[in-house]
Amino acid sequence: MPGMPADSGSAIVPFSGEPKHAASAPPVRPIRHGVPPPISRVYISWSSGNLLQVACLRPPSPEEGAGRGGEEVGGRVVEVNLGVGAGNGSTEVEEEVDEAEMRRIEYGSVPAFALLQSRKNALAEAAAMQHMHSVSEHAEWWQYVLEYSKTIGNLLGNQDSLPALMIEDPRAILKVREKPTSLKAAWELLEIFYVDKELHSWLLERLVDWLADYDSLLTKTDGTVYCKLNNFQKKLINLQIVENDDDYWNGLSAALSVGWLDVVVNMLRFHGSYQLDQMDNRETENGLVEAVAVLVSTMPRMRPDLPKSKLGQCCKTRPDFIKAWEKWRGQVSKLECSAFWIQCSHQKTRDGLKNLLHIMMGNIKDLTAATSHWLELFASHFLYIRPFTVGFEGMHHLAQKCIQLKPSFDANGLTGLLNGILSENPEVVLAECTKKFGPWMVTHCMELLAADNDYADIMLHEERPNFGGISIEELHRLVYAQVLCSHSLTWQIAPTYLSSCLNQGLGLLEILLLKQPIQDNRLVLKTLELCRLYELENVGTNIMKIAGIYHWKHGRKGTGVYWFQQAHDKVRLDRIAQQLFERIGKSVADDNFKQWEGLLELLGSDIGSAGGLEFLHRYRDFKRSLQQALEGRTGEAARQTVEFLIQLMRNPCTPQRFWLPLLHDSVKLLNCKPRPLLNVAETTLLLNKLQELSMAKLRPDFCSNHLPSHALSSVRLALGSNLARAILEEA
Repeated sequence: MPGMPADSGSAIVPFSGEPKHAASAPPVRPIRHGVPPPISRVYISWSSGNLLQVACLRPPSPEEGAGRGGEEVGGRVVEVNLGVGAGNGSTEVEEEVDEAEMRRIEYGSVPAFALLQSRKNALAEAAAMQHMHSVSEHAEWWQYVLEYSKTIGNLLGNQDSLPALMIEDPRAILKVREKPTSLKAAWELLEIFYVDKELHSWLLERLVDWLADYDSLLTKTDGTVYCKLNNFQKKLINLQIVENDDDYWNGLSAALSVGWLDVVVNMLRFHGSYQLDQMDNRETENGLVEAVAVLVSTMPRMRPDLPKSKLGQCCKTRPDFIKAWEKWRGQVSKLECSAFWIQCSHQKTRDGLKNLLHIMMGNIKDLTAATSHWLELFASHFLYIRPFTVGFEGMHHLAQKCIQLKPSFDANGLTGLLNGILSENPEVVLAECTKKFGPWMVTHCMELLAADNDYADIMLHEERPNFGGISIEELHRLVYAQVLCSHSLTWQIAPTYLSSCLNQGLGLLEILLLKQPIQDNRLVLKTLELCRLYELENVGTNIMKIAGIYHWKHGRKGTGVYWFQQAHDKVRLDRIAQQLFERIGKSVADDNFKQWEGLLELLGSDIGSAGGLEFLHRYRDFKRSLQQALEGRTGEAARQTVEFLIQLMRNPCTPQRFWLPLLHDSVKLLNCKPRPLLNVAETTLLLNKLQELSMAKLRPDFCSNHLPSHALSSVRLALGSNLARAILEEA
């Protein structure tokens, strides 16, 4: 849908900002296109999902095209996300990764993608030989996909990449980490549930770890555990008695409900009963706090190992975990029924610690009150109510219940993506990725979806007539390649994705390469390298021909001839030779001699490479030798010139219309020497050629060479004189 921009300053579409009806006010989405004004035309088209592609084009400028060689950017294609809730603050997912960082991710993901495709093709050939239905049946395929996923995950960011502080704050609750991104969080979700088979036995624990890393991204409006702790961290600096503050106990309950045991134990150590300068006797109170801290730190965890910063009791096998869980739960119940609670005089401490025990006992009321987001409540169920759940057992049903209890707004697509994963619906997962995370995510995550899921594999690779005979996987790769092609800094990596599309990719790749600008020789060389890499010799030849024509028409004759030679374009080199034929019939003193001589030098030493070039190279040698002979540089120059003349006249490649100019250029040389330079046979040969030329002038198709009218008689007289002297010399 093209359109012309209105004359309203820098805005593409004028908008007053004060609509008549506030309720119907359209959402405003600023577009960061980066195209310098003026903008002459705007094209808008739908892309996949909720993505809108906006192309901003500058007006064509003949001065810029000629003076700068077309290097000025003529426009830019920008994608706008029109997802649910989009508006003035809707581009949070897009803006959390800036353009330069996204470009780094795009370039960094190419080697991993290409390596996986290479391995996939190799396994496909092996599967065909072993009569397997798909590549996923190979035992090592999921390991290849896992390696690919880890590589992309490291590219998206590392939560522990920031260096540790030399002096740590003892009252710090949350560790300083790299700012998480929704893109990284979504990628890890797909890896956890679709790729890593080693996580199946402790899938829920891995989900708890994921929540610890990305809880801050779940919502921007509703509170989360991370928000509670972060707010309390800011408040903590002004608190002297933390146990008197309600936010302290609320933070403890929230952290414990989602399994952040290290945070809970650390915060319990802030309790005033640990201080040595207590005036009251708080030993019983401190004993209860410490007992709860010990129970928290020894909570059984069904996982192979724990990082150094994590607390808990590792259980590698399910029987060991069940046994340890029953023992630990008994200890919690025993402490909850202890008589020491009566001796605890601090009411808030007693209530807060009992609330923690209730959470560890799996009290649904306390868990619901402690959590803010449905995903936090979902994780707390598997930690304390259903700790023995395996795999996807009842996950989706429980998620729906948690959503009803804790409805929340999905600002960045993570909860929607997780809901699709738990429902075991690849279509929903793919739609969420398309809607919220863009073409890059969709293109690279499809390998994860189909790694160990036969239904997803069939869905993604089945050729569909309504898509023009291509699959969903190929469609999304083509869309992503189109996005890459729209930017001058990323078009070079688009061929990697186009070449993986077997139906339409190679055709679009040829179009992409042929449409690259040919003004800059470095860009042409880059394009030719891509042609060589993908075995597109014909496309490379056409590009060299186009480059040759462009430079020839713009006056860069040498560059044009170079590209014609590289393309082995005999037809155009012959045409260039014909243009040179029009100039070579002039005398040695003509100033144009050096111009066409230099161009002829650029045509190369292989004189037989293109028809008339053989004559031009011989004529060049004749001109050089003739000039030296007339200047009297060497004694042998005159005889050498005569030999070149005889060779040219005998050579059938010498056009007849150039016989007279050759002989006319040699008149001075023939007349200035006391002794004849030609013998009788050679002179007779030249006289016969002159006679043929006289007869040819009578034909209607004879081409004049613009020589003086007396040129023919001057040549005949010089040859007659030379013949007489040659006869006398031989006698």
